[in-house]
Amino acid sequence: MSRDGPSPRSQGVHGTGPRTWGRCPFRRAVCAKCCPGRSGSRSGRACSEPSSRPPFSLEESSVSVTAGHDRVPSPAPDPLPTPPSPPGAADAVTAGGGRDATGGRPGVALIAALLGFTVITVDVSAVNLALPAIRDSLHAGMSGLQWVVDAYTLMFAALMLSAGALADRAGARRAYGWGVSLFTLASLGCALAPDIGTLVAARVLQGGAAAIVMPASLALIRQAYQDARHRARAIALWTVGGSVAMAAGPVLGGALTQAAGWRSVFLLNLPLGAVILLLLTRVARSPRRPAPLDLPGQITAVVALAGLALGVIEGGHEGWTSAVALGGFAAAAAGGLAFPWVERRHPAPMVPSAMLRRREVSVSLAVGFAMNAGFYGVVFLLGLYCQELRGMSGLTTGLMFVPLSALITTTNLVSPRLAERVGRRPVIVTGQVILAVAMFALLPLTADTPLWLVLLLLAPTGIGGALAVPALTALLMDSVPGERVGTASGLLNALRQTGGALVVAFFGSLLAASGDEAFSLPGMRVGLVAVGVLLCVTSVVAGALLPRGSRS
Repeated sequence: MSRDGPSPRSQGVHGTGPRTWGRCPFRRAVCAKCCPGRSGSRSGRACSEPSSRPPFSLEESSVSVTAGHDRVPSPAPDPLPTPPSPPGAADAVTAGGGRDATGGRPGVALIAALLGFTVITVDVSAVNLALPAIRDSLHAGMSGLQWVVDAYTLMFAALMLSAGALADRAGARRAYGWGVSLFTLASLGCALAPDIGTLVAARVLQGGAAAIVMPASLALIRQAYQDARHRARAIALWTVGGSVAMAAGPVLGGALTQAAGWRSVFLLNLPLGAVILLLLTRVARSPRRPAPLDLPGQITAVVALAGLALGVIEGGHEGWTSAVALGGFAAAAAGGLAFPWVERRHPAPMVPSAMLRRREVSVSLAVGFAMNAGFYGVVFLLGLYCQELRGMSGLTTGLMFVPLSALITTTNLVSPRLAERVGRRPVIVTGQVILAVAMFALLPLTADTPLWLVLLLLAPTGIGGALAVPALTALLMDSVPGERVGTASGLLNALRQTGGALVVAFFGSLLAASGDEAFSLPGMRVGLVAVGVLLCVTSVVAGALLPRGSRS
């Protein structure tokens, strides 16, 4: 019953009869003609075109809900206009564990994404503490140990370029399930490896699977949390989890290696993979977007990265003018030159040039590369420094990372709030500067340096990276359209893992003194200075090019 006369339903044409209270009879957005007292109405205008949906009925009106409005009651005499829901009210329910628009549970999606990200991140740093045990068990040299680390990170970096598009094309949930399944099976292969060659091959498969998991996990979060503020906090939690895993990996790797042998580092992934797959059954289906795979670009990227790593690793052991090293550098040059040529001619390049032209994107990629080079370089160096130079056990070496892990956890919790208060740019720049200071602070280390001083000098390493990475990730995610989040996250993490892979190759070649397998302190110092300078350069670039108003 209308307030002033017959209802619009009885007239058949909206806007030609007396005003009524309630929802538009043709299911249009609430307008001034139907609900003059509602916030958000288009004052003075009425719905001009009927919807294809059937007219409004009293039965349907009793439970109708609109975006940005509370429940609208059935028409009644002289009702008071219902105030609109607070902005983001629906998302607040979602963030608190309700169901999202697709019927899934965002809390479960966040846990699944966080677990997967944690597993693939722990695997990188945990294996560093198992390297001496792997060397003794499989009779491998320094070159073999470098490949155990880089086979994973190189495939992680190179395939992530296509994995972002795969997450968009197949849907985040499906791609994530594929990646977790393959990673779990490859972990079993690593645990059963009888020789160094088999272990490296299994690590290649692990890296490829991790490349799928990383961007798909971030896309799952973007899908589950539609509100920008809740999504930023979920991304911050995801980043915190990854950073904690990165720092806790050496502790876990050292403890497992000491207690049950190096193979247990990989066996731990089996039950965790099963839990993640179980959680995915409660996550909403992900939408798909046509995203053709750029196979020529992918192949050239793999050739370029693998060739560069081969040249650096083997050059440090066989000589920079050896056939293997020169062949690796030639392959890297060929792949590096072919990649942009192929991308310009591909109808759907995996690295869209328009995305790279955005300052926020290009700067984020450069900073991500430098940050991972700094952190993974220190993890690689410290593990060998403690075990090879100081003769410490794997467990004791792992415990050296406990204070570092605590610092990373604490700083990660502070970083998002700090970014909201002062902006993302100052947080990103400050984090890089602190990490650069950490590189230079480790230069005085010797075999006789007191352990308390070693721990003190490691402190800036934990603070710098943990401060910058959450703000960096959130900045990139907010700088691209929602349909490109998989591609953008793939690019960021590809550059981050490339930084980690190349720094291990670089440091490993410097640590091997004159072709023997001794740990070289001068080589360590050269590497630390190089990475410190790189971080100083990227901090200046970020300070100059990132917009001043970059706030969460």
